[in-house]
Amino acid sequence: MSWSVVGETFVTLLVIMDPAGTAPIFVGLTSRMSASERQRAAGRAVLAAGLLIIGFALFGKVVLEYLGVSVESLSIAGGLLLLLVALEMLRGFDSPTGEDSDVALVPLATPLVAGPGAIATVIVLARQHPDAAGRAAVIAGILAALLVLGASLLLADRLARVVPSALLHFLTRVFGLLLAAIAVQLVVEGVRGLAKGA
Repeated sequence: MSWSVVGETFVTLLVIMDPAGTAPIFVGLTSRMSASERQRAAGRAVLAAGLLIIGFALFGKVVLEYLGVSVESLSIAGGLLLLLVALEMLRGFDSPTGEDSDVALVPLATPLVAGPGAIATVIVLARQHPDAAGRAAVIAGILAALLVLGASLLLADRLARVVPSALLHFLTRVFGLLLAAIAVQLVVEGVRGLAKGA
């Protein structure tokens, strides 16, 4: 196994996943949950994001080519989905994605953590290292990045326990605004990529 590939994958994904930026959004999305529910949500989010990213590392190029979907189109779709969630957070809805949905899966696991940037990165890295050792190194880097993400979400959970509920509701609106900015940026990058390819 190449440790340089592990390091490259780990650092690249860590920058894209942005655990420090994702943690406060996680707190905003789970503001109405109890401490135990928030911990379970963090675990589900990391597990779902991990399965998705590893799946795309192994089979992503084939799946996207079969469906005729570009990474840029994926970026636009993810941005629009995030924008809907952000608007509901800004309006102060208790459950930003609906009563029966799981915020750990959507929008946290995808498209926030396992978004177009992370998916495109692992597809490219897997293509650059097609042998078994290279693929194993890419997956090891992914797992290391997910461990850091999981730790940041659990730390955010501890912080949320001591923050007053009124402040948490205020922060939910603020994080909704930041999430809207991330969503718009995803759409802009997707459109820009499609324009370059045209």
